[in-house]
Amino acid sequence: MTTSHTSDENTNPAAANGARGGAGTETDEAVRAELARLRDSIDNIDAAVVHMLAERFKCTQQVGHLKANHHLPPADPAREARQIARLRELAESAKLDPAFAEKLLNFIIAEVIRHHETIAKSA
Repeated sequence: MTTSHTSDENTNPAAANGARGGAGTETDEAVRAELARLRDSIDNIDAAVVHMLAERFKCTQQVGHLKANHHLPPADPAREARQIARLRELAESAKLDPAFAEKLLNFIIAEVIRHHETIAKSA
């Protein structure tokens, strides 16, 4: 699997050389191996996130069609507020910055609403 990460290798000359406090070649290789292992995990998680988002959007497309067919508004502010509160709680319990989780969900919600508006116009 090829990786294309933005990392400390791009900004830290010592990291790019594998240097770690004057460590030798064995340490350099061990550090590179650990970086590769971690980056492979990151790549796998990124792939899972993309697939989960695709599944989520399949569901929200169905919601959009249901709303359009029944002349419901594309946005549901009360539901969105509940989702944001729920996601903030999940983020806190997962030791993730709740503000970041909220920003991410707001971005996703905005895209969903845009899709719902497009569906409503074509219905």
